[in-house]
Amino acid sequence: MPGASRIREAGLFYDLHVTDEWGTRLAGDRALLDRGSTAERVADILRQRITEGVFLPGTRLSEESLREALGISRNTLREAFRLLSHEGLLEHQLNRGVFVRLLSTADIRDLYAIRRILECGALRNLTTVPAEAVSLAGAAIEVAEQAAARGDWSAVGTANMRFHQTIADMAGSRRVAEAVRALLAELRLVFLVVADPRQLHEPYLAGNRALYELLAAGDPRAAEEALQRYFDDAEAQLLAAYAAAA
Repeated sequence: MPGASRIREAGLFYDLHVTDEWGTRLAGDRALLDRGSTAERVADILRQRITEGVFLPGTRLSEESLREALGISRNTLREAFRLLSHEGLLEHQLNRGVFVRLLSTADIRDLYAIRRILECGALRNLTTVPAEAVSLAGAAIEVAEQAAARGDWSAVGTANMRFHQTIADMAGSRRVAEAVRALLAELRLVFLVVADPRQLHEPYLAGNRALYELLAAGDPRAAEEALQRYFDDAEAQLLAAYAAAA
């Protein structure tokens, strides 16, 4: 992935123009939208494309081009922009337009502070570990390990996010689950500007499996302590990688 230094040229963000690559991709998404589609559904599609790296941090999103590609109204698109801005994925710059956010190191520290509260808190409050959650966590790890074996580090990152979402879901709270889902989507913006995705994701394959084994053994206290250490290491590593890409 290009580093943060390549996202700007002469202090200016890249503009987004219609290209065969993303235009065709989004045109294919029209099938997911019916005539009664809401802004939430459009936001879902754009969120997915952002986290896949179709739109890199710093990219200006052309309203006209997106409306043409998706076949939606101006009001629907603007409401989708508003929703994604509220989630921290987009930002509106006065007289310039809407951009995919380029996060700062302060944002990274804040994201990990909140993840400690929510994910570690989910484990702290467990009396027993739900068997279904253990199964889902194990499935996410298997997907990550299979993706690593074929060198698909983006897929490893996606499976890692799924694993952590499973931990958050153990809280049994819709609000916690939704909050962590938004945090993880925002964190993907950081992943997209790190030059070496393998270096970023590979160290946590073993860490995730170790967490899974503690959960499978029915020891949420030990899992919480391990997750705290995991977050300390992950935050430090990500800050260093992000600084190197800047």
